[in-house]
Amino acid sequence: MSEIKKIATRDAYGDTLKELGAKHDNLIVLDADLAEATKTIKFKKEFPERFIDCGIAEGNMIGVAAGLASTGKVVFASSFAMFAAGRTFEQIRNSVGYTKLNVKIAATHGGISVGEDGASHQCNEDFALMRSIPGMVVLSPSDAVEARAAVIAAYNYNGPCYLRFGRLAVPVINDNPDYKFEIGKGITLKEGNDVTLIATGLMVGEAIEAAKELEAEGISARVINIHTLKPIDRDIIIKAAKETKLIVTCEEHNIIGGLGEAVSSVVCEECPTKVLRVGVNDVFGKSGPALELLKEFGLTKDAIIEKVKKGL
Repeated sequence: MSEIKKIATRDAYGDTLKELGAKHDNLIVLDADLAEATKTIKFKKEFPERFIDCGIAEGNMIGVAAGLASTGKVVFASSFAMFAAGRTFEQIRNSVGYTKLNVKIAATHGGISVGEDGASHQCNEDFALMRSIPGMVVLSPSDAVEARAAVIAAYNYNGPCYLRFGRLAVPVINDNPDYKFEIGKGITLKEGNDVTLIATGLMVGEAIEAAKELEAEGISARVINIHTLKPIDRDIIIKAAKETKLIVTCEEHNIIGGLGEAVSSVVCEECPTKVLRVGVNDVFGKSGPALELLKEFGLTKDAIIEKVKKGL
């Protein structure tokens, strides 16, 4: 069997910026002294006149982004998720969200899989922060194919967007001719009748693997990829709640404020069904190899399978 191709979504982000830059003169890219890590360096090398390094001053970067957007530019502002979402929340809320400007906050290094950088850099709270801003679109692609599609969709969307990309190389799962990305629309990757696994980001791949093992044990698992946490696809969630006995959400984020709570809100309002959450259990991260941390914090297919069996 051939080895599964793995690519970090941050790499796809950098490549897609370069691709879009060749087509659109109104695209401006900002970074906060992390261009090598966020991969905006790829855009900088091709279009240095449309790249601004704002230095280690993320709040100021968002102010610059807002100013440029007010002149008609489409601006992607990048840093690590901890800084792009956490340090700049007030500037994003007031200068971008409140004014409805066409700024895209592109955050790399989200979640536990940042690895050795440790708790100070492992942002497991960004979905909660960005979902709370009125009108903010929140995107969390599952692989490189989806990351490219998300960046293109964000460019074409007129308004503020938050995009989360990862440091860790993850399996490419959407490389097929039928794949279609649409903001606000979830994707059913596998049908099932007993349980629904609703996942986002790198946890989509884990959910697919968990579903395969559950199937072998006689448990029929539906898998839904939610690449847009806001606006969330209510229809696909309600359908799953009506047709399966249990929903298990899977996210590389605190179980507070992220995908699990978004799904639970829809289910409670529309079709009460048991929902269990796989995610970071309201704790800070720690330093260590990414794959080991994912295991330690229960962000694996095995943890998903355990949660399903407990729920059923």
